[in-house]
Amino acid sequence: MSKRYFGTDGIRGQANKFPMTAEVAMKVGMAAGMSFHRGKHRHRVVLGKDTRLSGYMIENAMVAGFCAAGMDVFLLGPVPTPAVAMLARSLRADIGVMISASHNPYHDNGIKLFGPDGYKLSDEIEGRIEAMLDEEIEIKLADTDSLGRAKRVDGVHDRYIEFAKRTLPRSMSLSGLRIVIDCANGAGYKVAPAALWELGADVVTINDEPNGFNINQECGSTHPESLQKKVHEVRADVGIALDGDADRMLIVDENGSVVDGDQIMAMIAESWNQSGRLAGGGIVATVMSNLGLERFLGDIGLSLQRTKVGDRYVVEHMRAHGFNVGGEQSGHIVLSDFSTTGDGLVSALQVLACVKRAGKPVSEVAKKFEPVPQVLKNVRFSGDKPLENALVKSAIEDARSRLGSSGRLVIRPSGTEPVIRVMAEADDPTLVETVVDDIVGVIAELKSAA
Repeated sequence: MSKRYFGTDGIRGQANKFPMTAEVAMKVGMAAGMSFHRGKHRHRVVLGKDTRLSGYMIENAMVAGFCAAGMDVFLLGPVPTPAVAMLARSLRADIGVMISASHNPYHDNGIKLFGPDGYKLSDEIEGRIEAMLDEEIEIKLADTDSLGRAKRVDGVHDRYIEFAKRTLPRSMSLSGLRIVIDCANGAGYKVAPAALWELGADVVTINDEPNGFNINQECGSTHPESLQKKVHEVRADVGIALDGDADRMLIVDENGSVVDGDQIMAMIAESWNQSGRLAGGGIVATVMSNLGLERFLGDIGLSLQRTKVGDRYVVEHMRAHGFNVGGEQSGHIVLSDFSTTGDGLVSALQVLACVKRAGKPVSEVAKKFEPVPQVLKNVRFSGDKPLENALVKSAIEDARSRLGSSGRLVIRPSGTEPVIRVMAEADDPTLVETVVDDIVGVIAELKSAA
């Protein structure tokens, strides 16, 4: 059954339009609150957000919903998504909520839900919550004398900073590194620079003045140009770009070149394998990760397990099969020895640890393989199920035949916006560009005809 509210990463959409309205947010609070009642104790939820203007509206609506369901709400304010996951466990909460649309622009927002173990909810639990959203659930709400309370939690940033610092060996110092940190005017704008400075780095911070509208605006992991420029300007050793909710990051080396999530996973996997820390005999990534990563891992005796797109599915596979390193090309890196979800700051610290141990420039440490030529293009489509159209199917079959066994083709609807993503990779860059353009062209023609 298709979902009406939940996508690949919680609920997401344009703020103040369905499904990201105050009414839906309140109902999500009610439904999620009732779904996580366990026993007779006072139930609690930790609720964080990023820096979007609409966060105030969604936060207050969810507080009303949770209180109506009889849950006490611990308000964290603007914090990274991984801090919510960590504090859900640390504060023995029954559920954790992050109000964020991640890397999307300010006019979007979203709701991410975590269980008491700090992991994102399964499809099954999301389905149960979704089924309740269109029901008359008022009769199931808490009695008047059992309503929840809401309060702000002090010291949240300090707790998360200490957690992140403890992921490095106690003797590890970042002294001698000049680091530029791009906070994307988002949820990590206070904690990330502070953690790096406390670890001894010379820190230059950019995009750390959120105003409700500038989150991810020409900055952060989806727009690294300003970070590249700043790294050159201040002659930094490395740049770190977070996204709006700080659960992903990308690196910029001393030359201004971007290091994506595939290279970061390769670096950490090799380092952890050499130290005997790597579990599972490899890593977990999605179908979007570059073929070059798979070849590199194979050359050093490690495997690459692929899942569908979404860090939640990466984590589920890691848990089921005993892996402790996984992630996405976009920079969601999951290190399950430390976190239950992607964590931009913790992942960056592991990269910096590799750099310090090697005593070499980032450009030498971080470039582990030559990526296979890969093209990813998005095509908007508002009609019904374009991938089931006969012409589109024929174009896809033709593309697979032309790529053969030495290439890959991935076509999927986005779970966060109304587009079809078409990705192909092979050693022949001209062939890759051609097959992607052919498929995109067929889908675009369907859109025009509609």
